[in-house]
Parts: sequence; C-alpha cells; structure tokens
Amino acid sequence: MKKIIFLLSVLFLFYACKKAENTTEETTEVRKQEFAIIIHGGAGTILKKNMSSEMEIAYKQKLEEAIKVGYDVLKNGGTSLDAVTKTINIMEDSPLFNAGKGAVFTNEGTNEHDASIMDGKTLNAGASAGTTTVKNPIDLARAVMDNSPHVMLSGKGADTFAQEHHLQVVEPRYFFTERRFNSLQKIKDNEKAEMGRGDKVSFYDEIIKDSKFGTVGCAALDKNGNLAAGTSTGGMTNKRWGRIGDSPIIGAGTYANNNTCAVSSTGWGEYFIRAMVAYDISALMEYKGFSLKEASKEVIQNKLTNLGGTGGIVAIDKNGNMVAEFNTAGMYRATMNDEGELIIGIYKD
Repeated sequence: MKKIIFLLSVLFLFYACKKAENTTEETTEVRKQEFAIIIHGGAGTILKKNMSSEMEIAYKQKLEEAIKVGYDVLKNGGTSLDAVTKTINIMEDSPLFNAGKGAVFTNEGTNEHDASIMDGKTLNAGASAGTTTVKNPIDLARAVMDNSPHVMLSGKGADTFAQEHHLQVVEPRYFFTERRFNSLQKIKDNEKAEMGRGDKVSFYDEIIKDSKFGTVGCAALDKNGNLAAGTSTGGMTNKRWGRIGDSPIIGAGTYANNNTCAVSSTGWGEYFIRAMVAYDISALMEYKGFSLKEASKEVIQNKLTNLGGTGGIVAIDKNGNMVAEFNTAGMYRATMNDEGELIIGIYKD
C-alpha cells in the first residue's frame, strides 16, 4: 500500500510540474521591439552556384547600406514612412536591383516604373504606374499619397504630377544599364528562335524562366508604433502593352495596418494580384488570430504556391516581429531590430 501511495505522489508531482511548465510557456511574452525594419531586393532563381563572390559582396553591401539608412531614421525618432521611403531610395539608385536605375526593359526597349507606399496609421496610400522619367518612383508614390486625393496615377499623367510637385525627373537614358538591356536581347533572340521552329511558347514563359524578380521593398515600425510599407519595381523584362504588376497595387504588392502588420511583396505579379497577397496576410491576423509567421507561411507556401505563383514577402507586425517568406530559391533581404542587430540573407537557408 505504501508503494502505491508513493507512486501516486510521484505521478501527482510530475503532472503538477508539467502543468506549471506549460503555464510558464504560455504566459512568457517575447520582448516588443521599440522599432525595427526589414527590406527585400527581389526573389527568384538566386542560386549560390550562379553568383560570383564579387556580386554577392556587392549585393550584401548595398542591402546593408539601404537598411542602415532606414534604421537611422527610426533610431532618431523618425517616422516609418520616412524610413521606408529613404531606404527604398538607396536601392532605386543602385543598378543592382530591378527598380529605378536598375529597372528592366520593356519589349519596346523602354523602362517603365511602378511603386506604392502605405501608412499603417491612417490606411492612406499612394501609387504610380508606368512612369518613365521619375528618378525615384517611391517618392512619386509618397507624393500621390500626401498631396493628392487619389491613390494611383499612371503614365504621362503621373510623370506630369511629379514635375508639378518638383520631384527629380531625368532623361529616360538615365535608366539604361547594359546588363538589363542584354537580358532583353537574350529573351528576344529566344523568341525568334522559337518562332523559327514553329514553337508556340508564350513570351511570358520566357520572362518567368529568365527573371530574377528584382523588385525592392521595405516594411518598418517606428517608435510611435506606426507601421508602413513600400514597394518599387521596373516590372518584368520584355513586358508589353503597358503591363502593370502587383507592386503598385495596394493589397497585392503593398499593405500596412497598425492593427496587424506591414507587407511588401516581390514575385510574379499576376498571381500576387489574384491572391491579394499582402492584404491576405493582414486579414488572417485580424480575423483569424494568426501570428505574422503563421499568416505569411499560409499565404506564400500554400495559397500562392497552389495558384502557381512564385515569389515572396517581407513583413513586420505591430510588435516588431519580422518575417521573410518566399517559395523561390532565394530572396535578397535584410533585417535590423532596435538593438542594431543586422541580418542579411540571399539564399534559401
């Protein structure tokens, strides 16, 4: 009898300890970030075997330069909107990324830019599409948000708006880079070869196969608890007919809401539009109580993948938790928290 009582006592103590342990785990809170920032420089077929050490260093240096600009804004008490804008400016001015200076070429041999930005506090947003002379498209998106009753302007009208609001405009030749022009020629040569063989292959298949989805984007949380996100791109190489992807579409390429998260997307835009990727992550958090990590994984790895789309997102929630989720071989990305910890990634780890 004494043995039975002893065994029961041991079992009681064991389960009591387990319950206390579980209770401790459930009530432990992750430290809320005072501010934080996350960026991407595009997702796609980014493989280490295809990357020279010099190019890898160049990408990492530019990602570090860009995110530190935004980090300094936040550290000094600046707004998340300013951090996002200034961070994206750095990447737009670099020929490494498919945005601004490094934008890809259309089928007609021109460069057409799309961008958007959103304020998580007010849900105000601005976007531009198909511009050809604005040096920094994210500045135009910000101006549309701040200085017009509209959300999106496009084409010549958007270029005119930029001039009227004294944004920096350049000659179209400013955007020429030999690397991007050669990519266009390669795709056109492949098209001609296929037509000569009588193959009926969609030019979009060639675009997707060759593209690195070099869109740039940023999401940030400032010291006042306000979220913001922005995205800028040159679109797809060899795009035709004024094609516009997800980058300037609020809810697809960009979304921010102080109640949930801020998101910037990169990938095959048509699918991001159909899935409303950026907003869907926020909606899962707001309506189903998902964490940012759970919502991002569900949308990118399940919903987007099942549709046939490829790409990824960077996102930050109202507590400063950050996520970089993608279903491709790689995504240029970086994060910094309020303690100044910098993490840079390129490949799928």
